[in-house]
Amino acid sequence: MDVESQKNHLKAYGITYWTLNKELKVKWLLNYRGGSFLLPDTEDIQRECQIRGVSFEIISNAMAEVILEEISSPSKNMEAVVLEKAPKIAVYTPRGKLPWDDAVTMVLQYAEIPYETVYDEEVLNDNLLLYDWLHLHHEDFTGQYGKFYGAYRAASWYINEKKSAESLASKLGYNKVSQEKLSVALKIRDYVVGGGFMFAMCSATDSFDIALSAEGIDICEPMFDGDGSEAGYQNKIDYRKTFAFKDYTLERSPLIYEFSSIDMTRKRSVSRTTDYFSLMEFSAKWDPIPTMLCQNHTALVKGFMGQTTSFTRDEIKSNVLIMGETKFNGEAKYIHGIKGKGFFTFYGGHDPEDYQHRVGDAKTELDLHPTSPGYRLILNNVLFPAAKKKKQKT
Repeated sequence: MDVESQKNHLKAYGITYWTLNKELKVKWLLNYRGGSFLLPDTEDIQRECQIRGVSFEIISNAMAEVILEEISSPSKNMEAVVLEKAPKIAVYTPRGKLPWDDAVTMVLQYAEIPYETVYDEEVLNDNLLLYDWLHLHHEDFTGQYGKFYGAYRAASWYINEKKSAESLASKLGYNKVSQEKLSVALKIRDYVVGGGFMFAMCSATDSFDIALSAEGIDICEPMFDGDGSEAGYQNKIDYRKTFAFKDYTLERSPLIYEFSSIDMTRKRSVSRTTDYFSLMEFSAKWDPIPTMLCQNHTALVKGFMGQTTSFTRDEIKSNVLIMGETKFNGEAKYIHGIKGKGFFTFYGGHDPEDYQHRVGDAKTELDLHPTSPGYRLILNNVLFPAAKKKKQKT
């Protein structure tokens, strides 16, 4: 999985998932040649690699032992993690076509990793218990329809989406979309606390935490829910209820395409040509989880924007791990934390290979980006639940 030898990093994850689905175990060699995978040598796997265009090398058992011995050396920042079982994947997405694309859905399809879709009804019926991994993308859990009101309130897709959301909320027994979305957010919270793995991108990250912190408080203006917001609601926000963020200020204006001060989009000063974020280096033997999530063939990854582009570093809780950051700008791009028995990862931005994806833009063709470092971070999270759980050393 290094930069020189692998011609399709993304489909390599699909091969690994496919192997796990055959009830074969895989070793993920953390920090060894870009986070390579050690698979059993079978004709079926070789053939599948050839069909999918994935580069591979056949090594002897003796050579495998030499590699594993090198990795186990205390002087090497490497580790071999056993992947045991293909995780069952759910993507939280509404029915029908959206005016934007979902990077995770695209990369799962490209890597040929199977997934199922769920939405509010399934979440509220506790169907998340059937899955090991849940993805949330460009979603608004606050009931403000993505804060698209200022620019798109007259657009047919916005009007239709609002009607559809109101209809679904009513069908599920709620008076307001904000109340229904809060119930969904609470179910997702319980899923993670109970041991689930949640991966969120773009506006699903901050809107999820904001919804949790505003439980029981009306923060929506009349154009969103038919009545005014609660007086002084900022002072009633409970940051103790959030997963990742603290001390943020909500954006009151319905005309501004922003939820809160968490997002760096309007505050950052970086040009497209210099927009990169650095992946942190962790101890593979002592901190295998963040090491797994940061496996890549480069430590410097191209930045990309979204409704929530990145996170204000000062508004991230101290127990949350920053795994990717732009230091000079004071922003975090890629963060991870533990909640109860489960885990969450938040990744800022919308599409790692589309710098400023706008409504109506053409979708990204991943055939043009088979070695994308930004998309590799998503797929690290997909395989993470497959890892054999070790007792924490710290």
